[in-house]
Amino acid sequence: MIATAPPISQTLTIQWPPEIRAIVTLEEFAALVEANPELQFERTATGGLIVTPPTGSETGKRNFRLNIQFGKWFEAHPELGEGFDSSTGFCLPNGANRSPDLAWVARSRWESLTPEEREGFAPLCPDFVMELRSPLDQLDVLQAKLTEYIDNGARLGWLIDPQNQQVWVYRPGQEVDCLDQPVELSGEDVLPGFILPLARIW
Repeated sequence: MIATAPPISQTLTIQWPPEIRAIVTLEEFAALVEANPELQFERTATGGLIVTPPTGSETGKRNFRLNIQFGKWFEAHPELGEGFDSSTGFCLPNGANRSPDLAWVARSRWESLTPEEREGFAPLCPDFVMELRSPLDQLDVLQAKLTEYIDNGARLGWLIDPQNQQVWVYRPGQEVDCLDQPVELSGEDVLPGFILPLARIW
């Protein structure tokens, strides 16, 4: 019997370890995101592709609670800006495509974008970003992401590490604050009036 090749239309599934990087253009990145809505992709400033699998249930639960708390503040202050969940991609000034676990953009900056820019990967860095560390996340990788956000225009960034009950607070032109077992976090002048209690996150 002569073996035949599978039909061209047959779909093949590739197991892609997250530590493997590939270089893609912005157009290729957009196509990958559109073709794989069940996955989360990020792209570094040099075109490196990062594939992020779904989070575990505990991390998802914490992220959900964070979104609820932030949503309450947002509903009370919708005139100040727009909030975004972890499925949102932004094109940073350095060319990277990033998706913070939680993000917020000031109203004036959001409204300065065209409808086309808002529909795609908004070409800006959010004013506020938050990353929630999962058990599989490397701390130094997340710290580098927060630094990148600040370098590209973010005014406040939180890196929350539930495993060690620590929070790193990032601000432009300042040293990073490492808080051990903080009870709450303040949105400071970036998110005026927002206080995040951490008891249910730990």
